[in-house]
Amino acid sequence: MSRHYDAVIVGGGHNGLVCAFYLARAGYRVRILERRAIVGGAAVTEAFHPGFRNSTASYTVSLLHPKIIRDMKLADHGYRVIERPISNFLPQPDGGYLKLGGGLERTQAEFRKFSAKDADALPAYYEALDVVADVLRDMTLKAPPNVGDGFATLIEAVKQGRRVAGLSIERQRDVLDLFAKSARTFLDSWFESEAVKAAFGFDAVVGHYASPDTPGSAYVLLHHVFGEVNGKKGAWGHSVGGMGAITQAMAKVVSAMGVEISLEAPVDRVLVDGGRAVGVRLESGEEVTGRTVIANVGPKLLYERMMDAGDLPADFVRRIRAFKTGSGTFRMNVALSALPDFACLPGEGEHHQSGIIIAPTLDYMDRAFLDAKRDGWSKQPIVEMLIPSTIDDSLAPPGRHVASLFCQQFAPVLPDGRNWDDEREAAADAIIATVEDHAPGFAKSVIARQIHSPLDLERKFGLAGGDIMHGNMTLDQLWAARPVLGHGAYRGPIKGLYMCGAGTHPGGGVTGAPGHNAARAVLKDRAVLGRWLGRG
Repeated sequence: MSRHYDAVIVGGGHNGLVCAFYLARAGYRVRILERRAIVGGAAVTEAFHPGFRNSTASYTVSLLHPKIIRDMKLADHGYRVIERPISNFLPQPDGGYLKLGGGLERTQAEFRKFSAKDADALPAYYEALDVVADVLRDMTLKAPPNVGDGFATLIEAVKQGRRVAGLSIERQRDVLDLFAKSARTFLDSWFESEAVKAAFGFDAVVGHYASPDTPGSAYVLLHHVFGEVNGKKGAWGHSVGGMGAITQAMAKVVSAMGVEISLEAPVDRVLVDGGRAVGVRLESGEEVTGRTVIANVGPKLLYERMMDAGDLPADFVRRIRAFKTGSGTFRMNVALSALPDFACLPGEGEHHQSGIIIAPTLDYMDRAFLDAKRDGWSKQPIVEMLIPSTIDDSLAPPGRHVASLFCQQFAPVLPDGRNWDDEREAAADAIIATVEDHAPGFAKSVIARQIHSPLDLERKFGLAGGDIMHGNMTLDQLWAARPVLGHGAYRGPIKGLYMCGAGTHPGGGVTGAPGHNAARAVLKDRAVLGRWLGRG
């Protein structure tokens, strides 16, 4: 007879592990069910060629919340992040380049190569962005007000809105701009150089199948700057051992607390009895029961593939069907015989330890999106390359390297009935050629490559439409409306069902915040029930 659990968590990604930690700390009996043979979800490190391994999907660190790092004592279990010496390096079509990061004065000096006006504007831009990012940081570990809860909704909305209301009118205008405007419109109000605007605008298309001209894309830019590394706001870094080192450390922590982690245990159905989630049935036929079911999978996967529509409110079903997914992402890992040698900056240098961005202008990014909408994928895609082996020699043999290629503007579903299985190699060739244009000889240095098309990302990691964010980060799918208004506080539409994945607030990225907040929702509901029963 199977054991009954206080909480059954569907999916062993980082948010599921974080959620399990806080519940186990409160004394809950928790079981995690992971479909793959490795825990970690999209934050894993895997070998893809003899002697070469790398972060397979998630690939860089900034957004993981410091409270979670402290609470789980991850540093005691191997968690270590090395900050990039500079943030990003952008080759330019005229043979020049721009480096972003390394301190304000250094970045201003770079900007002066393109525009003295932009260099002078930078301190005010950073201040404006940092103030608004602080508002987001403050809201990250707070559940959004659950619309429909009457007076409680109003009270919580006032509490969370107080921080915005307390800003100066200038900063309130920045908040409105960042949530409503396109990245281009927002950046045009600050800068004149196309290279400078591209340096910041790249963040607006990461995991966002849209143009920088799309209204609301400025928020995606903001979403990628509210993190920190080793206490430094807005910084990005490399997890030593790859992203899998983070989730393996988390797994060690929760396992030591008594959490059961079952691998190769794909969930087929959420079991519902009397309008309440009571457990899950695995594809093997095994049933695992629990007082609480917590889904660390995207809303599309949960409600359209793991539940019967008849168990859900009809309007909720309709709205989940309309929930937008598809981040336009294509992920590759490549084994290299040598470092890429960039024509604009020959030789080895700090730029090899940064984010190497091939997207020199906002117009380039816009064309990549329009090409993908028309043809399915761009022949000149947006590419971010990281080479973690430059600072982590555990990932490749001596003298060799691994590179992550994070690429944007690849349609989740190809037009004209075409299939990604038939076109993934050609798309990978186009990506390699795009890098080759800036680093001659790169193509010959590629020893092996691991390809993840949008379809591969869906099949391997359960990301509907290959969406690394579990759902578009658009204004209608944020905060209290993520995934559906009335269910934005981590509680599903039936009793006993909760959500702790990136399809909830604050959204995508390796933050741990949805797992933390969902656990708090579960514990809060349990405490309320206990008080009610006590009065009875």
